Amino acid sequence: MSTGPECLVAFFSVTAGDNGPKLGSDESEGVLFAWQVVDVLNRKEGAVHKALVKPESWQVNDVCSEEIGLSDADLAEALSLEEVLQQVHLAIVNELNLGPGSPFVLCTDGQLHIRQVLHPEAVKKSITLLECFHSFFDLRKEFKKSCPDAPDLKDVDIPTMAEYLKIETNLEEFGVSHVRLMGQIIQALLAEPYNHTFVDPEEVNTKFESGTCNRMEVVDSNTVVKARGLPWQSSDQDIAKFFKGLNIAKGGVALCLNPQGRRNGEALVRFINVEHRDLALSRHKHHMGTRYIEVYRATGEEFLKIAGGTSNEVAQFLSRENQVIVRMRGLPFTAAIDDVLLFFGSDCPVSGERDGVLFVRHPDGRPTGDAFVLFSCEDHAVEALKKHKEMLGKRYIELFRSTAAEVQQVLNRYLSTPLIPTAPAPLLPLIPPPLLGASSVRDCVRLRGLPYSASIENILEFLGEFTADIRPQGVHMVLNQQGRPSGDSFIQLKSPDRAFLTSQLCHKKCMKDRYVEVFQCSVDEMNLVLMGGSLNRNGLSPPPCKLPRLSPPTYNAAPAPMAMFPVDAAMYSPHMLIGPRGPHPQPLPPTAASNHATYFQPASSAQLYMNYTTYYPNPVMPPMAVGYIPSPAQTIAAQPGAMMRMPALPYNSGMKDILNFVQGYQVPPESMLLLSDFAPQSAGDGLIPFPPLQASLPAITDKAGTHLAHHDVDLYLV
Repeated sequence: MSTGPECLVAFFSVTAGDNGPKLGSDESEGVLFAWQVVDVLNRKEGAVHKALVKPESWQVNDVCSEEIGLSDADLAEALSLEEVLQQVHLAIVNELNLGPGSPFVLCTDGQLHIRQVLHPEAVKKSITLLECFHSFFDLRKEFKKSCPDAPDLKDVDIPTMAEYLKIETNLEEFGVSHVRLMGQIIQALLAEPYNHTFVDPEEVNTKFESGTCNRMEVVDSNTVVKARGLPWQSSDQDIAKFFKGLNIAKGGVALCLNPQGRRNGEALVRFINVEHRDLALSRHKHHMGTRYIEVYRATGEEFLKIAGGTSNEVAQFLSRENQVIVRMRGLPFTAAIDDVLLFFGSDCPVSGERDGVLFVRHPDGRPTGDAFVLFSCEDHAVEALKKHKEMLGKRYIELFRSTAAEVQQVLNRYLSTPLIPTAPAPLLPLIPPPLLGASSVRDCVRLRGLPYSASIENILEFLGEFTADIRPQGVHMVLNQQGRPSGDSFIQLKSPDRAFLTSQLCHKKCMKDRYVEVFQCSVDEMNLVLMGGSLNRNGLSPPPCKLPRLSPPTYNAAPAPMAMFPVDAAMYSPHMLIGPRGPHPQPLPPTAASNHATYFQPASSAQLYMNYTTYYPNPVMPPMAVGYIPSPAQTIAAQPGAMMRMPALPYNSGMKDILNFVQGYQVPPESMLLLSDFAPQSAGDGLIPFPPLQASLPAITDKAGTHLAHHDVDLYLV
């Protein structure tokens, strides 16, 4: 038969904020600890002691101040938390005449005093708690074991237990009176007719244990929470510290990644039982550093989707328990295991040497530039992380703490589908047919960063006085390919002047706790944005392009004659142009939201956006080669000797920059040619034909050496 401890210590804490059922829910600091030693063998009670704690914030709740009767002067003379805990331990040991290693067990009124007050506050103040504070008896549970016919556990407190056991209740001195009553309740449970034995105390995990999770495992949804708003560099140990005092299951922290394989500030956490999960939910909006963390319920399926794995290679890599995992990002594709071992060196040896390195690869075996490395202890991992952004070959390497769940997640996602699609999916052009016509008049504004729940009424309220300037059916909500709000909206106004004022006065105003960016634009720019380009206060950037091309569309040049086909598409034969497109999306049925707005839903089968690179031919030589011009006699009508080359252009220069540079020489914009490499920007070279009868070439060459966007530009006749 199990025997209980020889002595118990009734322990009670009081915070500067809420107490009772909400103890610890507001992150308030402890300001008073009370305790009493109970000799279990001799059935004796010691004296009741109390100690005040000096808070760092000095924000004592008024109700708490009235209950405990403390003044600012009392707390100003108190000791710090670390000093008080040492004083408590020393007083208990001296009273019991125990040796330094002799055990005693705390007994508290419920879970909150230890799990929600003492341990979280000790973590925030970087205090290492003594072993005696990692185990305790929950007096409420012990009472319920001896008195099964008593009220439900959620309704039990110290007065309820005292009343059931017929003990006189007197709570005149808050904290001290509670401890005195707890001692009497313990004595009553030890005596006849209960003869209760205190065995199997509650344990608080001293550290988080990493581990693996099989996808076929059954995970109880009542034990999982989602933490949101985490700093991007947070590790599983940081999350375990945030939930300190609560027992997380082995390998129960799964960091979530976004589609690009980077952490998105969310994590799924699995606890050992539903009681600890409920205590975790009460830490909603508690702080990790300067950030508050949101905590919500989650399901076991969500946890398995992130943390579950089936790869034998990963299972073998993670089979070594209690190892610290470090993720390497940005490795050269030619890097080998020996390069990684040499990178870390002898100061931070890799656990298992070659077996402690796991490269992440695509299904076809190509390296992704990521790797995971094992270290046997925390000291080696700390030394390894000091090499963050050091060079390996010609690339700097990013290092992060990682978890077993992150290893599983990265490997699973790379082996199933690529994290980054080969062709980014642009927004569908969900603009009504009347707006698809070409127009360079900047009488529109783009709203970016709208809340997904934003309605037409919210947008009209956001625009305020400018609502009167909206054209009929001039609010266009942009949906994504799944038919859900994308966070974008285009507003067509009556004039460019009103659009300019709207962008100036409404930019970064808040809508539902989010600030919304407002940019002035034209219909042409709207179409380019809907094809995947970007529009902000620095200008317009083209949609992403993966193929080599000559002269990107003149999105920053003169107005295009067609909305979907830029000017320079006309220099190619029809077989190079994009094929016919499907029908335009049809508007949804009108709603009572507003007469200002139109919603357009994407068709499920028709491809409604133009392939940005279809009409560009593949070059037979590198695009940077001098003279790379397809059919110059047909594309540019210029006489021999009337062509001017401009090398060393800024990479972000466009047609407008060159037109401003040669202003006054009557150069038609459609005749200019920018040579481009594989990036969306200019390759730094341009060719300009000059009409010989209208411009003096010697005069234009005098502009050589002048500045174009802080760059010296040379001019040569070709």
